[in-house]
Amino acid sequence: MGSLSSASAAPTHPPTGRAPRRYAVHGTGHRAAMYVNAMLDDFPDLAEPVAWCDPNERRMAHYTARARRAGKAPAHYRPEQLEAMLREQRVDVLIVCSPDHTHADAVCTALRAGVDVVCEKPLTTDAEGLRRIEEAARTSDARLTVTFNYRYSPRNAALKQVVADGTVGTVLSVHFEWLLDTVHGADYFRRWHREKDSSGGLAVHKATHHFDLVNWWLDDVPETVHALGGLRFYGDRGAGRPPGPRPCLGRDAAADDPYGFDMSGDDHLRGLYLEAEAADGYLRDRDVFDEGIDIEDTLNVLVGYRGGAAMSYALTAHSPWEGYRVSVNGSRGRAELEVVERAHVASGTASDVLAWHADDPDGTPPAAVSRPAVDPSATPGSAPAATGARAEGSRLVVQRHWDVAREVPVVEHHGGHGGGDGLLLADVFRGPGADPLRRQAGYRDGLGSVAVGIAVNRSLRTGQPVRVTDLGLHP
Repeated sequence: MGSLSSASAAPTHPPTGRAPRRYAVHGTGHRAAMYVNAMLDDFPDLAEPVAWCDPNERRMAHYTARARRAGKAPAHYRPEQLEAMLREQRVDVLIVCSPDHTHADAVCTALRAGVDVVCEKPLTTDAEGLRRIEEAARTSDARLTVTFNYRYSPRNAALKQVVADGTVGTVLSVHFEWLLDTVHGADYFRRWHREKDSSGGLAVHKATHHFDLVNWWLDDVPETVHALGGLRFYGDRGAGRPPGPRPCLGRDAAADDPYGFDMSGDDHLRGLYLEAEAADGYLRDRDVFDEGIDIEDTLNVLVGYRGGAAMSYALTAHSPWEGYRVSVNGSRGRAELEVVERAHVASGTASDVLAWHADDPDGTPPAAVSRPAVDPSATPGSAPAATGARAEGSRLVVQRHWDVAREVPVVEHHGGHGGGDGLLLADVFRGPGADPLRRQAGYRDGLGSVAVGIAVNRSLRTGQPVRVTDLGLHP
């Protein structure tokens, strides 16, 4: 078995020797915190935040207050002023972390202006948006980077190394099961993600991470997709809906509701959302058992790859524990990765803490957290002490034919996603380093991952297999 040293090593970055680049952020919701904190705290010599772009003035003001503590004063613009912002503020790089359905317009506008783009996954939500982005990227000299932080997680990098080394031979099939628990999974059903027109559903918004991992592990291109799934647990008719009337919004309602969400006790969330509701009417804490939710919480997908491998994929957004299992079957053996990010959720505990806090850029939770963080993988140390038969942690096991099973060491680091978030941000702000695992993703990677999610949505509608090229996409 080959060496795994490069799997845990950070990409190497030569000194830049340049003045800070001028950055703007498109979309100042919670996702922007990771980038804003990185610019202000970790890379002030490389990144100068000069502008925010968002329809909600209150959210922009929240981040401006944060920036002023670091001596910065970014300008404020609305989305319809994006072109003017890029020109007036002489923006070098646009970071796009607005709602998914707005990505295509923002990305294409920046690329046409010759501005580099760092785009949160997914690139966009539909085939038309992907075709527009592909054309803009093809004809622009600017660089488009898609941020897939799961590539940088040491456990996923270790599996990439095992496959790249040929330890299991030619990959013939992959089974991938992803489990979101009733804290993290539920959160997608209380915000804008619950509307497929806004997010593309979990097949696009969430599973884009997972489809990208498999594309990257295999270094292959998805060609055919067949999917089954539906809204089975959440929604007004979901199997998980508790009997009786549902509570109204607010702290009192959330206190005794395991599916409730209280933002009032968290300064970051209160400033971004609760105190910003009057500006645009957006509610961050809606009931997961409301009417009108139209995304799936249960998915089963088959994907065929150009090189001959096949993947079976399952997503459950209502599991009692959170984590994932991957099995890679090859001509010389099998690799198995199991990750438990949260072993259980205690009964009666609602959620009031998200993944990052304004004053905790490394993902460290505050000293007193009485309720579970929404995303345990992004908030290390937030999961309760494991009891029972399941414990948090990662385990990668490789077994070749006619040999005993051997565990491959996985060295995780401080910070979100086993230290992967920090490695990603270094690549974003320092530029792509020397990395034999090719963790930094370009627009072709973003296209290939979201193309699977778009094909999943078409297959769900039609009940038929879908060829990716039939969508007019060529990842």
